[in-house]
Amino acid sequence: MKRTLSLLLALMLLSAAIPSLAENVEDSLIVGIYSTRTTEIRPLNPLERDIVSVYGMVYESLVTVDDNGLPQPLLAETWSETGDGKTWTFTLRENVTFSDGTPLTASDVVASCKYLLAMANGEDANARGFYQTIRYMIGDISAMDDRTVVVKTTKRTYYGILYALTFPVVPASQVDSPSPLGTGPYVVSSFEPANYLWLKVNDNWWQTKPQVQEIMVTLFSNNKDLITAYEYGRVDTAFTRSVAASQYKSGINTLSITYNTRQLETLLLNHDEFPLGNLNVRKAIRAAIDANLISTNVYMGMTVDADTPVSSSSWLYYDQESTFQYNLELAQQLLADEGWSDTDGDNILDKVVDEGKKNLVLRLYVYEDPQNDVRFETANTIADMLEKLKIKVNITTMTYAQEEEKLKAGSFDLALASFQMDITPDAGFMLMKGNDANYCRYVSSEMTSLFNTLRTNTNREDYAYTMQAIQQQFANDVPFICLFYRAGAILTRKMYTTVRDIREFELLRGIEAFGR
Repeated sequence: MKRTLSLLLALMLLSAAIPSLAENVEDSLIVGIYSTRTTEIRPLNPLERDIVSVYGMVYESLVTVDDNGLPQPLLAETWSETGDGKTWTFTLRENVTFSDGTPLTASDVVASCKYLLAMANGEDANARGFYQTIRYMIGDISAMDDRTVVVKTTKRTYYGILYALTFPVVPASQVDSPSPLGTGPYVVSSFEPANYLWLKVNDNWWQTKPQVQEIMVTLFSNNKDLITAYEYGRVDTAFTRSVAASQYKSGINTLSITYNTRQLETLLLNHDEFPLGNLNVRKAIRAAIDANLISTNVYMGMTVDADTPVSSSSWLYYDQESTFQYNLELAQQLLADEGWSDTDGDNILDKVVDEGKKNLVLRLYVYEDPQNDVRFETANTIADMLEKLKIKVNITTMTYAQEEEKLKAGSFDLALASFQMDITPDAGFMLMKGNDANYCRYVSSEMTSLFNTLRTNTNREDYAYTMQAIQQQFANDVPFICLFYRAGAILTRKMYTTVRDIREFELLRGIEAFGR
């Protein structure tokens, strides 16, 4: 029998554990997420990561990304490109309506995109929104007729623009309104900030009606309460990035499903600081750091391998495992080749430079994480690993703002930093000369040329080939060290999806088709 709202709310208040088996979802699901900032339903300007997953059930986009990471049609039925990728034309599906029955038109797509572009191009860098990177892709957008959208690109005229067209579409008249209508499988039935968000089936959805009729999303102010609610059966499913979730293993009572995030953890190396401008020194540091050990001991395995900025789970990943293997003997040999040795027996490598002796002592900056101390633990682990090379590492902990200032000024040797990567696979912002996030002062004409080529590739095959060459160049040059991508966990007693690649910002993807 279909659960009513009152029953759902009553279940949320249960204080005793509810025994259950890992079984298929029926017609309703109670989901717990972390949320403290969302006070209005605004899909074009989401403030929290897990809310984006909820919005994905209500709002749809021109293009979606499939299990293989490839762009596929959604609201757009087809597309084509002309002018060497400078113009992309999208044809909308017929008979798609918003949840009130109003037809979707090209004008709605255009208005949604222009709203995002205006925000993304605003002067306040902190108010450019979740979809701000579209300003690098889309120069202009217009409606040729009710079913045809024409996109003019910026100087980037490449295959990657398809990923930028995954923004939600709302009615043209509601782009700046809370709780706009959507075309997705569910509608927002009720919302109480800091309490719950209730979704029910959209009877006007253009695809087959979902089996799951209701989704109750319970909002928690911290991860501890969220996980406790899952332990005591107050929610069927919990989304969390807390390493505490690693204690849950799949079994008859629960499923623990790892999902990929876009958060890349790195060790930055300042090429302008001696001796990190030397390639062999950078290679030695890379060979001496065991990222797998950090993942296991510090992050409790909640990571996804990444030797380069391309995740090992990506369709674009190029396997160069032998290049990135932990190898302490190789690291020692590389430093010896550069003339580093411990001449005075103090367990710190030294070398004569400009007629004076220099010790191999490096500063490592790490910023405090209010959620947990995994990054500080990582810093200490790296210091211990480099100590085996007789490299002395002095760790300084600071605030995020202080470390950002150091990075921008180039006043560091080593720094632990994370990057929220964009949905478009393109790391040029951190690897091309002069770009704002190229904190390492890495300069390579070959790498810049490769990214310039990537941004002219308008088909999948050429794009993948160039991305492979970029990863090879990264391995050769060691601009910085990629440790891994963070992973999150879906803890659930009810299986609600069969999608193979569960990704951050799409954690409910597949529930609309489950049971068909």
